[in-house]
Amino acid sequence: MIDQILIYIGGAVTLVWGIAHLYPTKSIVKGFGEISADNKHIITMEWIIESAALIFIGFIVIGVTIIKPSGIISTFTYLSSISILLVLAIISFFTGYKVKFIAFKLCPYLFSFSAVLIFLGYML
Repeated sequence: MIDQILIYIGGAVTLVWGIAHLYPTKSIVKGFGEISADNKHIITMEWIIESAALIFIGFIVIGVTIIKPSGIISTFTYLSSISILLVLAIISFFTGYKVKFIAFKLCPYLFSFSAVLIFLGYML
C-alpha cells in the first residue's frame, strides 16, 4: 500500500506543478519585454507544452496506478516517467535554475522529488 501512496504522491506533485505552470504564462511572456509577436507565441507555446507534458506525466502515472499498479504497462509507464522527469530535472538545473525567478529554481528539485517517489513506489 505504501508503494502506491508514494507513486500517487509522485504523480500528483508532477500533475499539480504542471497545472501551476499554466497560471503565470502571460506574466512570463510579458517578462521578456519588447519582443516580436512570433517570439511571444513561441514562448507561450513552449510554456503551455511543458505544462501539458507535466500534467500528462502525472495523469498517466496516477491512472495506471489506479487501473493496475503491477504489470508490464505500469512498469513501462513508471520507468519512462521517471526517466523523463530526470531529464527535465537536468535540463532545468542547467537552464532555469540560473534564472532569478524562484519557481524556476524549484523545477529540478520537484522533478527529481517526483521521480524518486515514483521509483521508490515502483521498487517496493
